[in-house]
Amino acid sequence: MVSFLDRKKTAINTKKEEHLTLAEYLQRCKDDPSTYDSAAQRMLKAIGEPVLFDSSKSGDRRARIFMNRTVRIYPTFSEFYGMEDTIERIVNYYTYAAQGLEERKQILYLLGPVGGGKSSLAERLKKLMEKEPIYVLMHNKEHSPLFESPLELFTTEDAPELEEEYGIPQRLVTGLLSPWGVKRKSLDGGDLSNFSVLKTWPDKLTQVGIMKVEPGDENNQDISTMIGKTDIRKLEKFSANDPDSYSYSGGLNRTTQGLLEFVEMFKAPIKMLHPLLTATQEGNYTGTEAVGAMPYRGMILAHSNEAEWQTFRNDKNNEAFIDRIYLIQVPYCLRVTEETLVYKKLLATSELSKAKCAPDTVEMLARFAVLSKLDDGKGSINTNGLFSKMRIYDGETLKDVDPNAKSLLDYKKAAGVREGMTGVASPRFAFKILSEVFNHDPLEIAGDPVHLMYVLETAIRRAQFPEATEKSLLNIIASILAPKYSEYIGDEIQKAYIESYNDYGQNMFDHYVAWADAWVEDIDYKDPDTGQMWNRDLLDKELQKTEKPAGITNAKDFRNEIVKFTLRARASNNGKNPAWTSYEKIREVIEKRMFGQIEELLPVISFGSKKDGEVAKKHNEFVKRMTDKGYTEKQVRRLVDWYIRVRQST
Repeated sequence: MVSFLDRKKTAINTKKEEHLTLAEYLQRCKDDPSTYDSAAQRMLKAIGEPVLFDSSKSGDRRARIFMNRTVRIYPTFSEFYGMEDTIERIVNYYTYAAQGLEERKQILYLLGPVGGGKSSLAERLKKLMEKEPIYVLMHNKEHSPLFESPLELFTTEDAPELEEEYGIPQRLVTGLLSPWGVKRKSLDGGDLSNFSVLKTWPDKLTQVGIMKVEPGDENNQDISTMIGKTDIRKLEKFSANDPDSYSYSGGLNRTTQGLLEFVEMFKAPIKMLHPLLTATQEGNYTGTEAVGAMPYRGMILAHSNEAEWQTFRNDKNNEAFIDRIYLIQVPYCLRVTEETLVYKKLLATSELSKAKCAPDTVEMLARFAVLSKLDDGKGSINTNGLFSKMRIYDGETLKDVDPNAKSLLDYKKAAGVREGMTGVASPRFAFKILSEVFNHDPLEIAGDPVHLMYVLETAIRRAQFPEATEKSLLNIIASILAPKYSEYIGDEIQKAYIESYNDYGQNMFDHYVAWADAWVEDIDYKDPDTGQMWNRDLLDKELQKTEKPAGITNAKDFRNEIVKFTLRARASNNGKNPAWTSYEKIREVIEKRMFGQIEELLPVISFGSKKDGEVAKKHNEFVKRMTDKGYTEKQVRRLVDWYIRVRQST
């Protein structure tokens, strides 16, 4: 078996630098066109081919979310949950740029709320840029400080011949050689024999082809951050306008064939942005000294929050720059299932991965986060009907649950394009909440929904939001999360209470089907245990005992549906009834019937003193079944106490 260190050594060797002569490089261009790939082409290759997902054939929530469309899923972005549309637009940008269209001259700009994933997307793109090699011009074993392409060495007059002999497109031969290359070419009298080529890989750690630029202010940041400056240590040997006296340390200098990330771009002084215009539009820019124009074939990625963008956009003096922006919105995730995966990913990469997390804890936080970001089309949080809207966004169908629920398209149309661009519960906010929840009890590192609701309420009050916002957020907890969790934990407790829950449910199902079948066929039924004959009226009364707790209004259609389902299932199950849990509608009905019959539940589940040994035994068995579900004993006590209080107050 190959060891980790051996595999690591092999991986390093596959990225080993390679030196080529100009002749070898040109021949490689002829044999392998990817040799002269642009930055956009290399990015597309690193991203890889998508998996085409036909949602219309999925038969699940995704069919409703994607409205039966065929969606491109990119495995390289598999951990960016709920961001399919954003990622598709990013890939489109690189696709169009790779085709030589206008996008190649535009700055990719990610706009979104804090914690929405802009920085994570930028980091992933930089990581992808490292996957494909670049070919860099060399002279006498010294590589170009701008990491420029060897094709810059040739003039536009050479372009037709290069295309004819080596297949290199003429548009790639611009003749924009860097001042460093111009000086050496001149010193050699135009002889190219001292030039060679280095095959290397972009690397963000050493800033080869990849670099991040962050904004400063007017007083402490100058344009050299982008385009470099003269190195005063070299002025003893070279003049100020000599290319060898220049320090090619700016963002554009280091990413001539790579990717430049500009963080919070519109917080930077305007002078920092000017070089980007010529670099993107004309493929070159000038330095701080008269050393000559420098080539640029890289891609620029910028991102900031909406406040900076709106300020910059509203300034009429910036129209030319705005026209060179390829804007992609990165909204918050509005699907509970995917938001839950984001939090579980965080927990999995921390020490909390070993801690107990009670069922529905992370899901409840995801519901709160999504609910805080949904609005009513007027930019406000409105809890009326918000829970149904959240479920529709998550791909559920509510036609039998909420007749007032709208379609996904109607909800989106009413909310407008800015939905998801605002909200209180950003992922960073949620991560801090999780940290506090799991550490709330100093004696037990664990998380549960009751602690979560308390921590959320405390955090909201502590944050001092505007009064209306605070009221709406607290209302989400009190009016939606708490009642829904009361139903959830009630079901959990009741299921754990019943010793032979599954057998009991199956027995009720078998009886219901037998009675419903006799009622539908309008025949008398003979009870196999007592021998008593039941007519249609008696059957109807027994059936109603099961149906009424579940609120079944159209008993005739429901009975027919269940009987037909069972008969079909028997045909493929050797004449036996299917499992009572195999059909959602009848499962819910039977559960409500079972739980409605439990009269001694509270004495058994409560943690007070027990009257006799039998009740104590049942209590211990109940606690054991709850811990088997994923709760700690302390959580069982806390959640049961909370449930009893809520039940007694209603």
